[in-house]
Amino acid sequence: MLRRKSGILLHPTSLPGPYGIGDLGKWAHRFVEFLAGSGQRLWQILPLGPPGYGNSPYQCYSSVAGSPLLVSPELLADEGWIDREELNHAPAFPEERVDFDAVISFRWSLLRKAAREFFERASAGQRGEFDAFCGRNGIWLDKFAEFAALKEANGGVAWTDWKERADPDPLEVQAQKFVQHQFHRQWGSLKNRCHETGIQIIGDVPIFVAHDSADVWANPELFDLDEAGLPRTIAGVPPDYFSATGQCWGNPLYRWSVHEQTGFRWWIERIRSTLEQVDIARIDHFRGFEKYYEIPGGAQTAVVGRWLDGPGDQFFEALQQTFDKLPFIAEDLGMITPEVIALRDRWGFPGMRVLQFAFGHDSPYDPFKPYNFVPDCVVYTGTHDNDTTVGWFHSAGTGAATRSAEHERAEREAVLRYMNSDGREIHWDFIRTALSSVSETAIFPMQDALGLGSEARMNLPASAANNWQWRMRAEQMTPELSARLLGMSRTYGRVE
Repeated sequence: MLRRKSGILLHPTSLPGPYGIGDLGKWAHRFVEFLAGSGQRLWQILPLGPPGYGNSPYQCYSSVAGSPLLVSPELLADEGWIDREELNHAPAFPEERVDFDAVISFRWSLLRKAAREFFERASAGQRGEFDAFCGRNGIWLDKFAEFAALKEANGGVAWTDWKERADPDPLEVQAQKFVQHQFHRQWGSLKNRCHETGIQIIGDVPIFVAHDSADVWANPELFDLDEAGLPRTIAGVPPDYFSATGQCWGNPLYRWSVHEQTGFRWWIERIRSTLEQVDIARIDHFRGFEKYYEIPGGAQTAVVGRWLDGPGDQFFEALQQTFDKLPFIAEDLGMITPEVIALRDRWGFPGMRVLQFAFGHDSPYDPFKPYNFVPDCVVYTGTHDNDTTVGWFHSAGTGAATRSAEHERAEREAVLRYMNSDGREIHWDFIRTALSSVSETAIFPMQDALGLGSEARMNLPASAANNWQWRMRAEQMTPELSARLLGMSRTYGRVE
């Protein structure tokens, strides 16, 4: 079997479809067919949880639950839980971006109707399947459904501001469980289709979770909170490539000593759920397991903070005692020390190499330069946090607040020299460089395969507005694009 493989980074919300946001329905299955026909054997996604603050998949209301927005209305109609006529009268959503407010309103109205239909007339077999799902997943599902129902009763505000703290509405709790059941059924079908076509799914595990989440609400003892339940300290990174004032993420930090006392039980269950959904997991902010950056709670910037020791080897030893293998990719970007590299290498996790970071200086020892790649790494043209390759190359700024325009021009000239390029198809130059490298795994965002500019950027770090909205149009998945990807992947030994 070929060890060299490649794939595409595309979150399901970016898929085409008529109902405002990509979901797990027919277009997800068509995208799998597109991947297979293009010689791609990997599909990388972002976290699948219910997005919270800023509609970010990295600020979810649960680290385990699935996003209700990804549940396909068409598949619900196929099963008879909603009237297909309602889909025929759906609002006219924009094709190329997600209007989250409109999507949330429309989809939840359908989901609650579907839940009522299910509990009124589901067959004994269907109820049995639902009850079995709830039983298998009770360790997280019960508390998540309770949290979501209470949040709904309190107008969606953060749990520390709830006025209604009595028992939640049992009908809403059941509706929340129904939605999770449907998500897992639809995701399971999609995952099976991936495996049938030889495609593996790369998921994403953010090291930190959102404060306004079922995780923190149900397990406050595991997080560094004050008496009111607010974070005493929060996560982020100091000033870096993306921001002169650093990134202040706002996530509460862990009480790692308490996690250790429990044998990292909460983490083990979280990883177990992840590995049931995906084949490989990218561990976001891997360096936080060696040392993490502590910022005072309530801070607006990350300028003031300090580095503290993470759980290190003890954490991965606990995981190893539970799981046969740890199929992880270490997101080792940012301020990486020799100690972080040593932790990654001791556990045999491939790290990441991002081509947009490869040409900013002339050091021949820079690990991001393609001639320094090793087989056991994952090369990306860019990630969800980068501009698209076309946008990065042609724009006056890259989001790198610490660099001058002159520096950026020199960087682009270095790209053209290295790739022997005239810049007219810079996205294909980057894809070719990734595919031709010695790295056994190469990934590129769908935006780069399509040659899109900054208008298609998925996320701008350190900003909270207008992110996570980009969507691909159906007509962009062309046979010509598929053939070009297949030919190039075959040329560089990533498909037989």
